[in-house]
Amino acid sequence: MDTSRLLRTSGTVIAAAGLLLSGCTSGGPGEPRAAASSPPESGTASAQPSPDAAALRPYYAQKLTWRDCGVPGFQCSTMKAPLDYANPGSGQDVEIAVSRRTATGPGKRLGSLVVNPGGPGGSGVGYLQAYAGIGYPAAVRARYDMVSFDPRGVERSSPVECLNGPAMDKYTQVDQTPDDAAERAELVTAFKEFAAACQTNSGRVLPHVSTADAARDMDLLRALLGDEKLNYVGASYGTLLGATYADLFPDRVGRLVLDGAMDPARPSLELNRDQTEGFNTAFTAFAKDCAKQPDCPLGKGDPDAVGARLKDFFRKLDAQPVSSGDPDRPLGEALATTGVIAALYDEAAWPQLREALSSAMNGDGSGLLSLADSYYEREADGKYANLMSANAAVNCLDQAPAFSGPEAVDTALPSFEKASPVFGPGLAWAALNCGYWPVKPTGKARELHAKGAAPIVVVGTTRDPATPYKWAQALAGQLDSGTLLTYDGDGHTAYGRGSDCIDGAINRYLLDGKAPEDGKKC
Repeated sequence: MDTSRLLRTSGTVIAAAGLLLSGCTSGGPGEPRAAASSPPESGTASAQPSPDAAALRPYYAQKLTWRDCGVPGFQCSTMKAPLDYANPGSGQDVEIAVSRRTATGPGKRLGSLVVNPGGPGGSGVGYLQAYAGIGYPAAVRARYDMVSFDPRGVERSSPVECLNGPAMDKYTQVDQTPDDAAERAELVTAFKEFAAACQTNSGRVLPHVSTADAARDMDLLRALLGDEKLNYVGASYGTLLGATYADLFPDRVGRLVLDGAMDPARPSLELNRDQTEGFNTAFTAFAKDCAKQPDCPLGKGDPDAVGARLKDFFRKLDAQPVSSGDPDRPLGEALATTGVIAALYDEAAWPQLREALSSAMNGDGSGLLSLADSYYEREADGKYANLMSANAAVNCLDQAPAFSGPEAVDTALPSFEKASPVFGPGLAWAALNCGYWPVKPTGKARELHAKGAAPIVVVGTTRDPATPYKWAQALAGQLDSGTLLTYDGDGHTAYGRGSDCIDGAINRYLLDGKAPEDGKKC
C-alpha cells in the first residue's frame, strides 16, 4: 500500500544492494565558517512568496555547534528554521538535524557537498552515516566535507507522526486492489484514518513541510556551513528538492547533480501513471532475465507470460494469504506487491526476488515480507521510521491529489492497467491517499527554469523503475543550464552503481567543475 511516488535511492530500500549515492559538507572539525550570504531579498524566489529578509536574519546568524553523533567519524548539529516562511518572525520554529563528515584530504578543500537520498521522507542523516559518508568516491570525500540533513517533517527534524507500529501493520495489509464495494470502503476508510492520525499527531507541522520549505531550509544550511554556493547531489525525489532550490536561488547554485530526476511540470495523476509504467519497464527487464535463470519461479516465456503468472499469484494471495512467520502479518497481495516493487529498484536484488517468490509460491512468505519491510522501513521490533508519514505529508502538500475519490480512480484504471497489467490497479488505488488529506496543497505542477544558474547535471537511467527516463529528459530541457547525462541500464539512479563512465563524468564535475557534454550517454 502507498507505494506510489515513494522516490528514493535503491540503497535506502534494500541495504544489501549497497548503493552509495552521497553528499558532503563544509568547514573543519571546529566552529563553522561565518555565514557566506544573507537571507534572500524580496523577489529572488521564482514563483514563490518571498519571506521578509530582515525577519530571517537571526536564522542566518545562527552558529552550528557540532557534537559527536555516536557514529565514528561523524558530527551532528541542529539548526532552527521558521515553521512558516511567510511569517518568520512569529517565534514558531522547527529544528533541523544536520550531520557531517569532514574532508579526509589530501588536496584543497572544496567546501560542502550536501546530499538528499529521496523519498520524500528519507533520512539524510541516516543515509549519510550508513552509506554516503563512507562509500562515496575517495577523491570526492578527500576534498569535500560530506553533509546531509533530515528535511523538516522527517525522522529527527520535527517529524510528522501518524500511525503507531501495530496500526501501520494493519494499514500496510489493506487490500489495494478492491474487488467489491466493501473492499473499496475499507480502503477509503484506511486512507481517512491515516490522514486523521497525521492531523491529530502533527497538525502543527503538516502545512509547512513542502519541498519549497525544505529548499529554503537548505539555503539556510548552506549559509551556516559557510559556503557561497550550494554544492549538492540529490537522488530521486532529491532532484525535485535540488531543482526547486535552483529555481528559488539561481545565483547560489554551485555544482548540482540531480540523479534519477523528477519532472516538476507533471501533475500528480501523470506522475503516478508514469511511475506505474516505469515499474512495468523494470519488471519486463527482470522477467527477461528471470526466464533465463534455472531457478525462475515464474517459468519461461516472454515478459507478458511471466507477468501473467505473477499477477495470477497475486490473485491467489488476495484470496488466501500464506504464512510469513509472523502470525499477525500473513503475506497477502498488498505486502507481496510491495516486496516485489522494492526489489525492482536495483537489479542486484533480482536473485533475492527470485528466491523470495519461489519460497512464497511454496507457502513461505517471509522473504517477500522482508523486502516489504525494507521498503516501509519497519524494524524487527515492529517500529516504523516515519518515512511513510512524511512521504504522504510532502506529496499531498506539493500538488493537488491525483484523485478526489473512488469514482475518479475507476475512470483512470484502464490507463493504469495499460501502463502495467501487473501493478497498474494497485498503484492507481494507492494514488487515492492524498484525496483525503487534511491540509490543502500549497504547490502545483510547474516548470522550473533556474534562470542564471551555473550548469546543472541531470542524470537519467533508461530503465529506471521509479523515475522514468523521460522525466530526466524533461527536467534537463526545462532548466536553463541543464545538461543531460544518460545511463543505458537498469535500476533506480545511476551514480555509484558500477558505471565508470557515469561516475567519471560526475566526479570530474564535482571536483573540477567541468559538466559533461549535454546528451552524453554511458
